Amino acid sequence: MNLILWGIVLLGIYVQQSVSQMVECFSSFTLSSGKCGNLLGPVEKNSCCLNPSYGYKEADGDCRSCGRAAWSEWTPWGECSVSCTEGVSQRRRSCHGIGNCLDPDNLGKVQTKPCVKKACCPVEGGWSEWGNWQLCSVTCGDGVRKRRRTCSEPFPQCGGSCSGAEEEITPCSTEIICPTHGGWSSWGSWGPCPVTCFYEGHSPQKELRKRTCTNPPPSTVPRGNLCEGSDTESRPCSGLPFCPVDGNWGAWAGHTPCSVTCGVGQQTQRRICDSPKPAHGGKQCRGEEQQTGICVIPDNCPLNGIWTEWGEWSACKPPSTRNIRCRYREGKRRRERDCVDRKYNGDSCDGEIVQHGSCYDIEDCELNGVLSEWSLWSYCKPDCGPNSVQIREMKCVADLSSYNSQDPAIFAGDPRVKCDGLKEQTESRPCKNVPVCMDK
Repeated sequence: MNLILWGIVLLGIYVQQSVSQMVECFSSFTLSSGKCGNLLGPVEKNSCCLNPSYGYKEADGDCRSCGRAAWSEWTPWGECSVSCTEGVSQRRRSCHGIGNCLDPDNLGKVQTKPCVKKACCPVEGGWSEWGNWQLCSVTCGDGVRKRRRTCSEPFPQCGGSCSGAEEEITPCSTEIICPTHGGWSSWGSWGPCPVTCFYEGHSPQKELRKRTCTNPPPSTVPRGNLCEGSDTESRPCSGLPFCPVDGNWGAWAGHTPCSVTCGVGQQTQRRICDSPKPAHGGKQCRGEEQQTGICVIPDNCPLNGIWTEWGEWSACKPPSTRNIRCRYREGKRRRERDCVDRKYNGDSCDGEIVQHGSCYDIEDCELNGVLSEWSLWSYCKPDCGPNSVQIREMKCVADLSSYNSQDPAIFAGDPRVKCDGLKEQTESRPCKNVPVCMDK
């Protein structure tokens, strides 16, 4: 079955390559984020996907992988759907690459589980009566006075609070006029120097800056104090450069070799800012020191082989002539897998092609049944809407306690299990605060 699926994938790759189109080609594709990196430029899709580690964008702007179809990692579990009491949390994964991602366990793209961010919801408190007004904040002119209240009738619970202000402020007047003393404004900017570049043998010029007694201006009745100090400050012009010489670019040098040996890469040209060089604070050359262009090596890049899924186990066979069926004697079995899709001198698969294992042959053996433990609660299904539930099961299974190993994977064959008097059970419970289903 797996070989058929890979054949379909390879056929899909061939069909896509037969009808090529122009795409934006990138030299990297990150499976975990589904994003392309390091734009190479526009090329044909077939040329871009000569390298399976590359990515590309079509007209819709979505990034796609040139590699085989593969699942991204699950995202971290999302925030709980409600801030208090029970809700649900979800995580997602995406399928990137050419073809369809295999999903033998039917995990899908979304998983949902219950969550409790906070066991209780906040309960608002109530304000006490306002306290008495305080005295006016000034002894002359206009000020303010305040009064307060407390959030204590009743106290809030579970992180709640009281709505509104804890403090109330109102204007007050002493009906006594206060004098206003003068204050300096901030210094203004330094004035320009009379020259822009320095000539040897000349005395340095001075630059000036000013301030005003307006922050605030002194009052006249009652009279306020004037500002103390000078309103003007000077300093010698310093640090003037020699008159500048602006730089200019030299000619472009030849191209570097292509950065790859297969598929799409880049090559660069460089130039030097030396015709002339900038001097004495002159401007650097405008523009880029190097420019990059696309190069195409029309050879396919190596495609490493990948293992198929393990095949079915062979029949459980005795290590000698002694019968092992329905006995407590171990047998031997084997299974195989294939290394497929290796092309263009790619690496072979790491690991063994054949796996050997021990087994107990219980085909058509009559075994007593026992009830299993309750299974773990399943994920919430469906992933949205009001009917999402979890289930767990208790099933009748073969009693394997007499064998040296109770690992279900080591037993081969289908026994006849006696479940008389044993009642299998299934429980379900609703998932709370599941997101509303959105139209797709």
